[in-house]
Amino acid sequence: METLDIDTVVIGAGVVGLAIARELAQAGQEVIVLERQAHFGEGISSRNSEVIHAGLYYPADSLKAKLCLQGRELLYDYCANRPVGYRQTGKWIIAGETQQEQLDQVLRAASANGVTLESVGPDQLARALPDITASSGLYSPRTGIISSHELMVSLLGELEAAGGQLVCQAPVLAATSDGHGHHLEVGGEAPCRLRCRRVVNSAGLGAIGLARGWSGYDAALCPEPWYARGVYFSYSGRHPFNTLVYPVPEPGGLGVHLTLDLAGQARFGPDVEWVAEPDYTVDPARKQAFVDSVRRWWPALEPDRLQPAYAGVRPKLAGPDAGFTDFRIDDAGDHGIKGLVHLFGIESPGLTASLAIARYVRERLS
Repeated sequence: METLDIDTVVIGAGVVGLAIARELAQAGQEVIVLERQAHFGEGISSRNSEVIHAGLYYPADSLKAKLCLQGRELLYDYCANRPVGYRQTGKWIIAGETQQEQLDQVLRAASANGVTLESVGPDQLARALPDITASSGLYSPRTGIISSHELMVSLLGELEAAGGQLVCQAPVLAATSDGHGHHLEVGGEAPCRLRCRRVVNSAGLGAIGLARGWSGYDAALCPEPWYARGVYFSYSGRHPFNTLVYPVPEPGGLGVHLTLDLAGQARFGPDVEWVAEPDYTVDPARKQAFVDSVRRWWPALEPDRLQPAYAGVRPKLAGPDAGFTDFRIDDAGDHGIKGLVHLFGIESPGLTASLAIARYVRERLS
């Protein structure tokens, strides 16, 4: 089997992996991205709400807060100067009479992060969202939506323009780190061995499994993987919304919320279901739970217009009762191996934070 020398390898061609590879290539490194699937972005990156988050929910000293806030501004600026579809829609977080404390928690977290929200009572809310039933709300003007596919196409184009390369159907079968660098055994149609100076494990749902089998790396440092599946239902035809609408957060996620795509179609989700393994099936029987949930705040929802859409899976680092868990971006300071970065638990707001994560990884590698 042929052995090739390469400066830097990024494993995983989701939006975060592509952003990291682009960042490193533009910094002058020779970069190859290895993707086990036939195309880029077939996992987490194409199965989410495509929301540009404002940074409302995360503890102020966390990586999620820091990288979401930085990434939000980087992403808006990036899209404004490239052919990437996006829109700053704004977002309402709404609460019923018994949920005021949860809403206040969101306001406190946002304030600690320097995010300004408008707090309104029932009369103002009724004027802003006349079709919604709620007693109070918060408005986030910096929330938006984006075409994740167009973003990944743009990142890939800039990676290639900087001399980088994406290789699909190239699973990493084995990995070893020693005093002479990093060695990867790559399968697929053109199996080979790669010898490299730097490796970034950005394999998403597969990142922990890959790290556990990494020779020379202490598997005891790996977190336990947990998987939270969320399904989405699309809503056909016209609706009264031109902004996003979220209930207060629930354990494991942000609740069944209303988002819009760039064509204005509404969709609802995700719900939260803890699963043993990643599973993208959408059970149509979950529709009634969506109807019941959404009708608490939008009574006019017509159930016949709800259709199963898709499912996504979040790579969680703790189970349903654990509370907040942060991103883990482990470098030599964490595991003692120079030139190796593992990314664990890169869930929401990973899309928003992608460009900031890329800068953070570049700094860790340098």
